[in-house]
Amino acid sequence: MTSGGDALPLLTHWIDGKPAEGSSTRRGDVFDPATGRVTKHVVYASGDDVDDAVASARAAFPAWRATSLAERAKVLFRFRELFHQGADELADIITAEHGKVRSDAAGEVARGLEVVEFACGIPHLLKGSFSEGVSSRVDVYSVRQPVGVAAIISPFNFPAMVPCWFFPIAVAAGNTVILKPSEKDPSAANWMAQRWKEAGLPAGVFNVVHGDKVAVDRLLTHPGVGSVSFVGSTPVARHVYETATSAGKRVQALGGAKNHMVVLPDADIDLAADSAVNAGFGSAGERCMAISAVVAVEPVADELVDRVVERARTITVGDGTGDADMGPLVTGAHRDKVLGYVTGGLDAGAELVLDGRGAAVDGGAGGFWLGPTVFDHV
Repeated sequence: MTSGGDALPLLTHWIDGKPAEGSSTRRGDVFDPATGRVTKHVVYASGDDVDDAVASARAAFPAWRATSLAERAKVLFRFRELFHQGADELADIITAEHGKVRSDAAGEVARGLEVVEFACGIPHLLKGSFSEGVSSRVDVYSVRQPVGVAAIISPFNFPAMVPCWFFPIAVAAGNTVILKPSEKDPSAANWMAQRWKEAGLPAGVFNVVHGDKVAVDRLLTHPGVGSVSFVGSTPVARHVYETATSAGKRVQALGGAKNHMVVLPDADIDLAADSAVNAGFGSAGERCMAISAVVAVEPVADELVDRVVERARTITVGDGTGDADMGPLVTGAHRDKVLGYVTGGLDAGAELVLDGRGAAVDGGAGGFWLGPTVFDHV
């Protein structure tokens, strides 16, 4: 973390329809993973800053809830058009701060846009149901009503797609939103907030607060927040779930996974090798469904390892803005963490058949690089 004080840009919160620097003096660094250079600073919210965002969202809720479904859908359609028109710009932002190659970033934006398009159908999605005569003189009907202020805590690996899993539906359903994106690649959140404003979304319906555990814990316990959605590591997901449910909130907390691929003796080995490499090294392995362990059933194990290594050696590591197949890891700390896994594997006696340490990239001496790495006999 840094206190700022240099000439780099400062990314602020977005509260009540406009940028807001807040009261905290704490700042974080945002890196270009391909060079290791700090490109901007991001404000870290205090508890008071979170309170301001919640107050804005709560003030906007009654009017937005009372807005007709047809009017809400109009705003969603305008947001969809702006999102689509700016897709290349958003993908560039993602590559610049996350490091994933441009094709992966474009794919992420496309997947997020799909949810926005789904949310445009909100007049049909919010239809209730009615059952007549379920018992003597008893009819049953159901209605769908907004919760109020919905908090979203999203991870670094998909700074546009994962928030889009939640906020288009939440906004369309009549809720107001506070998004707390990852401090590692926070600019996509502000970009989307600006598009909401241009689409005509009333001030306070969509807010962004940046920061760390201070902001998260205040959102989890704030009495003005009605629901919390989280995606991230399992230990943090457990903390989010236990803390927010104890405060009486509705919570969906999605944790991490250890994804295995099982290859049986009758498998198409070339197809299996292609699938393992694509699933394991796409987006530098920084995605929830990345394959990290392949279980090969004899007698195909040795052949499969050879073909996986053969394919992994051809992966070009480099700046995501160029023609590389695989970009850097998101931060130096994250790169060092993964390097620790490599060291741990060697210490445990596994055979390192492809060593990605020390990957050299032209013009990227300070970047957070780690090439494809494969262990055998784990």
